[in-house]
Order: sequence, then C-alpha cells, then structure tokens
Amino acid sequence: MQLKSVDVSKTASATTIIFEALKQAIVEGELEDGTPLRQDEIAKMFNTSRIPVREAILKLEEHGLVTSQRYKGAVVSSLSQDEVREIFDFRALLEPHVIAQAVPKMDAETLRTARGHYEALASSNDSSEWGDLNRKFHATHYSASGLTYHLAAIDNALNRIDRYLRARIMMDDGMIRANHDHLMIQEACEAGDAQRAAELTLTHIQEARDKLLAYLK
Repeated sequence: MQLKSVDVSKTASATTIIFEALKQAIVEGELEDGTPLRQDEIAKMFNTSRIPVREAILKLEEHGLVTSQRYKGAVVSSLSQDEVREIFDFRALLEPHVIAQAVPKMDAETLRTARGHYEALASSNDSSEWGDLNRKFHATHYSASGLTYHLAAIDNALNRIDRYLRARIMMDDGMIRANHDHLMIQEACEAGDAQRAAELTLTHIQEARDKLLAYLK
C-alpha cells in the first residue's frame, strides 16, 4: 500500500476547524444572540458530514457560547445583566493578580510587543480590529505570568463577553477612555510597578463593567 505520509498531529481536524470558525464568528458578533446553528447548513458550508459539526457545537456549549433550546436546537447564547456583572467581577478578581505576577517577569521583548499593540489600538477606529488588538495587548502582558490555568480562564471569560464589548466600545468616548487606560497600564509595566499595574487593571475592568451594564439597560 502506497500512501502519502501526513503528520496528523499538525493537521487540524474538521471538528476543530468548524469550532474555531464558529467561535470567532460568535465572539466578533457576526453571529448574534439567538442565531440558530443549523447543522445541515454548516456541514454544507464546510463540505463535511454533520458529525464534526455536532461535535463542534458541543464544544461551543462547553464554553458557554451556544445553548440548546427545545424546538429550536442549538442557538448562540445570550447573557443577562447579572451574568455580565458576574463575568466582570470574576475578571476583576483574576486579572489584577495575574498582571501583578507578570510585571516582574516581563522582558524587553514582551514590553516592546505590548507597546506595539497599544500604538495600533490608539490609531484604530474599527471595532473588530480594535477588539482583536485589545485582547492581544492584555494577553501579551498576562502571558509573562506563566499562570496557564488563570490565562485559560480569562480567555474563556473574554470569549463570553467580547461581542458585547465590541458593540459598546464604538459609542461615545469608549475607545478614547480605554486607550488612555491602556497607556497608563503599559507605562506601569515599563516602570516595573506591579502594584500600580494591578490597580489600573482593576479600575479598567470595573469602569468597562459599569459602562457596559448601563449600555445593556
């Protein structure tokens, strides 16, 4: 038997490809709250059977991005104001701790990369681009902590809330205020001031929470 050798460890499965595509569409707000995920339609889009689609949807349910409803099937999850508040309060507990642990471990390359993300943020007026850069900016700082479990929890929380933030940030002075916070956090990190970076991160999250809750009302 003659077969072309393929390193399957480096090849994404159909389930993973579909999961990542759907997750990105949900996080970025392309699939709105309550949108039904029709397995036949998705399978046709990816030229595959319904099995990997079903598996991808189950993974999305595990991440809280999809909910199964009676008579409707799987739909994009929505968040109540209480759920939004809980997610932000969780972030307010976790992220200041993570950045405080990260600051003493940040090297010149980490700070240079984060500064580059900040400068791109400051010049962006596109909500989708801004949302991606915002996550990269914070993730670059946090990654220096080495707290992998914490980082995974933060990433999952942001996946749940990101589409609401992207919608909110485009209103009034949302971007201007957020970028001002980003600059102060960046400067605290560059100065090696872990306590100030943690305090600024906490305030940044709490202000974003309050503005988003007011917007959702």
